[in-house]
Amino acid sequence: MDLDDVRVTGKQVDLTDFPTDANGGLDKASAKRQTAELTAELAQLQERFWANGRQRLLVVLQATDTGGKDGTIRNVFGPLNPLGVRTVGFKVPTSTELAHDYLWRVHSQVPANGEIVVFNRSHYEDVLIVRVHDLVPQKRWKRRYRHIVEFENMLVDEGTTIVKCFLHISKAEQKRRLQERLDNPEKRWKFSPGDLEERSFWDDYQQAYADMLSKTATDRAPWHIVPADNKWYRDLVVATILRDTLASLDLTLPDDPPNLDSIVIGD
Repeated sequence: MDLDDVRVTGKQVDLTDFPTDANGGLDKASAKRQTAELTAELAQLQERFWANGRQRLLVVLQATDTGGKDGTIRNVFGPLNPLGVRTVGFKVPTSTELAHDYLWRVHSQVPANGEIVVFNRSHYEDVLIVRVHDLVPQKRWKRRYRHIVEFENMLVDEGTTIVKCFLHISKAEQKRRLQERLDNPEKRWKFSPGDLEERSFWDDYQQAYADMLSKTATDRAPWHIVPADNKWYRDLVVATILRDTLASLDLTLPDDPPNLDSIVIGD
């Protein structure tokens, strides 16, 4: 898999140039088999990551409604040791959070040494929903692109590796997934009438996402535009990105305590 096809760094993005239904020439069974192999490898790498205790990994997942953030977390991160993985979901800000700057609630959740943290939505909501719904003046949210780049540069400078994935689905696929929620009694709890209101802003969100990707994709914290109509291919792409990222890090194990060779475990 050539990840250069999905990686974005410092260029103007037109989302219509990126397919939502790519499958890499694979069928569902083959993709799932490869994903299972990758997640097994990820589990081994994460054990070294945890033992190393000097690295930090932040994974940012952004997507439109029904884009598959929860499924990606379940299928890709599920096999990993939960002691070293933490998921943070950013919902509507509380009154306390609104009383601070918009990055206040985010900064406290970034990973510590040895930790992988997954953001399910993130600080990028503050250049997405606030823009589409005019929650703050344009001049204010436009400044946030620079803030975010500088914030992420600071995290990288301090030892955090950042992986950002935009799960890219089509409007037709969103319709299918929303209808599936309505039709399946086991999934109706996921449906909200507000989903339909947000869907009416589809074009506005697509432009907001394109600008977000264009203005905040850097060499140090690139974006990956993951084709996500096929859930099984989405999982494979994200798992590949994470495997390659972890494999690229210096995950040396800690030195052995002294005199281990002389220790014999008794009966």
